[in-house]
Amino acid sequence: MPDVAADNGLACPRCGAVHGADVRFCVSCGMPLVRADTGDEAAPDEATARARKVKPQYLGGELVKAAWARNLAEAQLIQGILLEEGIPSVERRARGFDVPDFLAGGPRDILVPQAARDAARELLANSGGGVADDPAPSKVAEPPLRFLAKFAAVMVGAAALVWVLYQLAN
Repeated sequence: MPDVAADNGLACPRCGAVHGADVRFCVSCGMPLVRADTGDEAAPDEATARARKVKPQYLGGELVKAAWARNLAEAQLIQGILLEEGIPSVERRARGFDVPDFLAGGPRDILVPQAARDAARELLANSGGGVADDPAPSKVAEPPLRFLAKFAAVMVGAAALVWVLYQLAN
C-alpha cells in the first residue's frame, strides 16, 4: 500500500495500516482511523478515546431506546457498560422531566443505533440494567381520565358536605 501519510492520510491506531483520506475505518481490523500526518504523538482527548472503543458493526440505523435509568448517574453507568462492549449510546431525559432545577434528577432514556439494539438489550439484561421493555418504577404522569374521575368525586363530596352543613344551619 502506498505511503499516504505525507498526503494527510489516515492511519489505523491498532495495526498501523495507512489509508487514504476518504476511508473512515481500517480495512484490516475495522478500527476508526486517525490522522497520520502528525509527527508527534499527543495524548488523545476523552472523545477520541471513546470513539476508538466503538465497534463499526454497531453504527448503523436510527437511534432507538434500548434502556432506561432512574437518574443521570445510573444513565452514565449504563453508557459506560455499553461502551466497554463497543456499543455507542446517547442518554436523553425522559419526557416530563426536563426541568432545569433538577438537572441530574429524573429518569433517562438510553438510545443506541438500530444495529446495536439487540446486543445492548442482551448485555443489559445479563447485567441487571433497566431494559426498555421493563416497566419504569414510577409513572411520569397520571392518565387524564383517572384524574378527571378523582376530581369529580372530590367535587361531589364537597358539594354534599356543603349541603349537609347548610341543612344543619337551618
